[in-house]
Amino acid sequence: MSGATPGLPDLDREQLRAKLARKEPLKLVMASSDWAFRAKHIPGSIHFKTPEEMFAALGQDEEIVVYCSNLDCHASLATIQKLRAHGYQNVHHYPGGLIDWEAGGLPLEGDWT
Repeated sequence: MSGATPGLPDLDREQLRAKLARKEPLKLVMASSDWAFRAKHIPGSIHFKTPEEMFAALGQDEEIVVYCSNLDCHASLATIQKLRAHGYQNVHHYPGGLIDWEAGGLPLEGDWT
């Protein structure tokens, strides 16, 4: 997938779909506004209003996958930087985000689905 982030483990749509289908113990974090999260998100996603809320809810040993709306959205990268700065190492990026997920015909949750 284009949009790979140097030094950051990226997941493509199929890799993420497979992890979710296997019910792997991961935290899927949508880095976006509250409004965007309420409108549409990948099932099982969580969203945090503040970094403090995020750090309190996520364990440093958990696998975390962060995404936002699309390749051009940098909110996910900012969230990943915050996590890494606080010692979280098992963090992955789904750069295609919500638009890529929806383009694959995969399920969504939210007020606009």
